[in-house]
Amino acid sequence: MLTNALLFLLQTVLGLLTLLFLLRFYFQLTKVSFQNPAAVWVVTLSNFAVRPARRILGAVNNLGFTKLDAATLLLAFLTQLLLYLLSLALKDFPLVIAANSIWPKLLGLAGLGVINISLSLFLYAVLLQAILSWLNPHTALAPVLSALTAPTLNRLRKFVRPIGQLDISPLVFIISAQLLLTTLLMPLESKLLAAL
Repeated sequence: MLTNALLFLLQTVLGLLTLLFLLRFYFQLTKVSFQNPAAVWVVTLSNFAVRPARRILGAVNNLGFTKLDAATLLLAFLTQLLLYLLSLALKDFPLVIAANSIWPKLLGLAGLGVINISLSLFLYAVLLQAILSWLNPHTALAPVLSALTAPTLNRLRKFVRPIGQLDISPLVFIISAQLLLTTLLMPLESKLLAAL
């Protein structure tokens, strides 16, 4: 019972931390205004880890990857890796015995975790943007959601034309993201977990 409570707490805290790092990564990638209160909140909460990581990874930015914030993406990946390592340790998995054979699977699970959370982040951002456009299009969160989802939805709009005055690209994106999560990513994650 205590193990289940600790697992829940671990998944919640490290999942939220991964989401925080990914929000900062995608905010920078999609050029969300860092003057917005939501963006300021994300930066403030993630600075404790991002600043030291950027100092360590300063060489990566000098290699020409200036558009990508490698530090926040790496932190999201490492947070997911830590989540799986600690979860296995709590379940009394013999990590020391299986050390060499388990790493490729753990790295794959961490990568899938980052992809899963990223896709879910965009899915809920598109959904929230659609709901807010009906209820309160002038909320303070609207510019953040618009900047975050615009690159994806604009690419999709090239293939999905509006029906009359109704833009159905958010609906197509939500259905496609759910389909990708349930038919590809979740089964792959289950397969990797079963192989541990």
